[in-house]
Amino acid sequence: MHSKRLIILFVITICFFSLASNCRDRGSDVFTIAMDGKFSTLDPIGSVTVDANSERLRTLMYNSLVKKNDKFDYVGDLAKEFKASEDGLTYTFTLNDNIKFHNGNTFTSADVKYTLDKLFESEGGKAAAFFETIDGKKTPIITSVTTPDEKTVEIKIPRPELKNQLIPNLVPVAIIPKGAPVGKGSNADKNPPPGTGAYKFSKFDTAQNVVELEAFDGYWEGTPNIKKLKVKILADANALQNELLAGNVDLAPAATNLAPDTLKSLEEDPKLKVEEFKGSNIQYLWFNTESKPVNDIKVRQAIAYAIDREKIIKDQLDGQAALAYSILPADSWAYTEGTKYSYDVDKAKKLLEEAGYTDKNGDGTLDMDKIIFKISSGSKATQQYAVVIQSQLKDIGIPVEIESLEFQTMLSQVKQGQFIMTTGRWVGGNQDPIFLKDLFASSEIPTEQRAARNRGRYKNTEVDELLAKALKELNKETAKESYVKAQEIISVEIPLFPLWYPNNMVVAKENVKNIQMNASGDWDFVRKMTIE
Repeated sequence: MHSKRLIILFVITICFFSLASNCRDRGSDVFTIAMDGKFSTLDPIGSVTVDANSERLRTLMYNSLVKKNDKFDYVGDLAKEFKASEDGLTYTFTLNDNIKFHNGNTFTSADVKYTLDKLFESEGGKAAAFFETIDGKKTPIITSVTTPDEKTVEIKIPRPELKNQLIPNLVPVAIIPKGAPVGKGSNADKNPPPGTGAYKFSKFDTAQNVVELEAFDGYWEGTPNIKKLKVKILADANALQNELLAGNVDLAPAATNLAPDTLKSLEEDPKLKVEEFKGSNIQYLWFNTESKPVNDIKVRQAIAYAIDREKIIKDQLDGQAALAYSILPADSWAYTEGTKYSYDVDKAKKLLEEAGYTDKNGDGTLDMDKIIFKISSGSKATQQYAVVIQSQLKDIGIPVEIESLEFQTMLSQVKQGQFIMTTGRWVGGNQDPIFLKDLFASSEIPTEQRAARNRGRYKNTEVDELLAKALKELNKETAKESYVKAQEIISVEIPLFPLWYPNNMVVAKENVKNIQMNASGDWDFVRKMTIE
């Protein structure tokens, strides 16, 4: 009888500790999100470089004055409305009420002015968008920022057409509280200032590349359902796959480093699911127009004709992409196809022959400089389609060698012009035609002092003039005419070859609900997710 009591007591004790443990686990549940690559900074204002993953974190912690909706139109965010004066020189932003920062401060117009002042003081990538070059001098496109009252901000511009640059470039500018340290001399890249977003910063483990966030109970659009987030860097595809299968990752949004066959195998796991959403981001090939042999237009055109993109989308990408003929998504108001490069081996060979390249040795390889094709080593998907592109180009005699590099190393080399051909993906920025200037205007070629985006070193004075004209045009249809002409020239000279618009593939645990990713692939949807 005594032994039975001991057994019962022992079982009860085990159950008690088990239940207590489970209660503790549920009470301290941390939702883990896998990020497909490193981010450069947590500083939302003063960073020199801007990358997609830093911006994904920004959307969790901050809001801007304006944002893009699902149709890529500009609408209010912290500003409930904005309008132009009759002369088009003043934009008035009326702010939403009852918004708090993570530190408890009430959001006012003074915070907007402070944010913009700090932005203009910095030499960051976001600040550069608010300056133009006139007679060789760097000139701001904003002449003043004033605050008539706590709920009103007035931004003045010197010419009406500068609205084409003002509104789009305000989208990535995260509003911070007055007095918050950012930029040079601060520690904002590792310890960011408070925001008004759904999640507030908790901790950044730089050794483990892990960012911890907590739901902001005072969030103005409603407290997020998931209370604690851990954002973990898993750039290596195999490591990400293993962590998902082991149950150590709850969500892998826009898992660009996972190959389609890996996604298919993950979908077979009953504890996981894969959801697919239409994407507007662009996957591309970029040529350094100053490097042989791709400094020759005909070589670039031949490469475009030699790549069977439809086959790659079908076989390597499992249909998880749409063929692209433009940098802009098809839903953009300035979209045009330009020259369409369909798969045509004979045309590719003829162009190479016209460029003067022949097979002198009779071994099937043309007598030309080898093309080094630089790719990111962490993405299994990129590795797979890069090998196919290499094979297709070798079929027409072009010697290609793939060089796999850690992403940040590759990006650094590309910025410095140390490449011949590379591949990558633009996230979000390609939705507005002003992006064409960033990519193709000769004034945007990177230098030692400036990390601009025309990394292909493309130069064409007619394109420069057309893009400058489009930016100055107030009438949308007239601006479109200039944008279309510029795109037609660019598509012929092809400094950058659009490959496809990848679908946004999301891997999550089966119990994660209400996943609704937009075409841009940003992380705003995280605040609305639920767990069953």
